[in-house]
Amino acid sequence: MKPGIHPNYREVVFQDLTSGFAFLTRSTVNTRENITWEDGKEYPLVKVEVSSQSHPFYTGKQAVSTTAGRVDKFKSRYARGGK
Repeated sequence: MKPGIHPNYREVVFQDLTSGFAFLTRSTVNTRENITWEDGKEYPLVKVEVSSQSHPFYTGKQAVSTTAGRVDKFKSRYARGGK
């Protein structure tokens, strides 16, 4: 491998602002804040607004919309008066 072309991975904590869920992983993202993790060590902190703990798709709280109902509503609203 060529030296100097690969990113510098380090351990980083990502914290969901909505649910408070946090996880430790490796990343190349630059941060300004630090947090003390469960193991007592201090890691860089990245705050995110949505994670798997707060996204409606993963939590099962997703609103299901039917496209067939939307099409029928559109057709009835903009139907020509000739029928």
